[in-house]
Amino acid sequence: MTAPARTRSSAELIRAEEPVLAHNYHPLPVVVARAEGAWVEDVEGRRYLDMLAGYSALNFGHRHPALIEAAHRQLDRLTLTSRAFHNDRLASFAERLAGLTGMDMVLPMNTGAEAVESGIKVARKWAYDVKGVPADRATIVVAADNFHGRTTTIVGFSTDEDARRGFGPFAPGFRIVPYNDLAALEEAVDATTAAVLIEPIQGEAGVIIPDDGYLAGVRELTRRAGCLFLADEIQSGLGRTGRTLAVEHESVVPDVVLLGKALGGGIVPVSAVVGRREVLGVLHPGEHGSTFGGNPLAAAVGTAVVELLETGEFQRRADELGEVLRAGLAGLTGKGVTGFRARGLWAGVDVDPALGTGREVSERLMREGILVKDTHGSTIRIAPPLTITAEELQEALGTLEKVLTA
Repeated sequence: MTAPARTRSSAELIRAEEPVLAHNYHPLPVVVARAEGAWVEDVEGRRYLDMLAGYSALNFGHRHPALIEAAHRQLDRLTLTSRAFHNDRLASFAERLAGLTGMDMVLPMNTGAEAVESGIKVARKWAYDVKGVPADRATIVVAADNFHGRTTTIVGFSTDEDARRGFGPFAPGFRIVPYNDLAALEEAVDATTAAVLIEPIQGEAGVIIPDDGYLAGVRELTRRAGCLFLADEIQSGLGRTGRTLAVEHESVVPDVVLLGKALGGGIVPVSAVVGRREVLGVLHPGEHGSTFGGNPLAAAVGTAVVELLETGEFQRRADELGEVLRAGLAGLTGKGVTGFRARGLWAGVDVDPALGTGREVSERLMREGILVKDTHGSTIRIAPPLTITAEELQEALGTLEKVLTA
């Protein structure tokens, strides 16, 4: 009888990755093998409270029962047809997602970067077909310190040198202005502007929340200038900030919303461009596509995600537990925390540089059973699953205090 294969240790598995995986990430040295809800377990059986939730891809926690059931049910029926044919799950997904977001049409894709690229293409096509911008002259205005993805088009209008360096030449047609600066935005917009593309809250930059009135100002400016407002809600959307969409905090309705991450329920990559009919209606067969976009498995999981959000439960949880998070971080200010920005269950926490970099603080928290991830400098991001309990959130905050005051 053959003996069962020995499970390799975390250290062994990390070493095994080194020669065969491209080094495009610098993960924390934890090897996750199992997960449930807000908790993960490594190959040695150590448990950790997940306070990152896959950068908001796991808004509903690991293996949410309703989402797992939807995926299993669909796996037994049909997984992929390509868009060469119709499938019986796509119409319901599109109808429900359009209804949830208050939009008319849906363009299903797979990853967040694909949604952004698709939004850029749609905005340019609209500019030529509807606005009358001369061919190949359309411009899109973006914000400094943005993060919209990693494709060559997108990193071309990033201001992060780590993202840009060594990947040019870049596509023209983008103008970069400071975030949260309406005067600079107005100066950059002209007759060639197809759209303004911004994150309602800048995630990768450290959860940067604009001043009250900024998003409403962007909406009014774009309406007055006759260009589109594209809101990248890939990280901020689908319940994370206590609303279905972060723009709802200012009662703003963009022309186009870009969604991803949580839309796949932590099971499959699902993204979407949702927008007004006059905008998405500019696309015609052959002008854009995706083999896996709108596949039956993705549509089934995406529909189950929308069903969870239609109840409003997760938006309420994020709003209520967000108050617990804010209060806890306020109590740590001056005790190793020099400042923080939070909305719903999402926070950027600035740690006193004298106590270490964001990476070092993340590693210390990992050793205490809490998983977060650093961003720039000494800033860490906190974005737990929306299923986390108040007690678990307090446990994480207590551990953060312990690490910072040790």
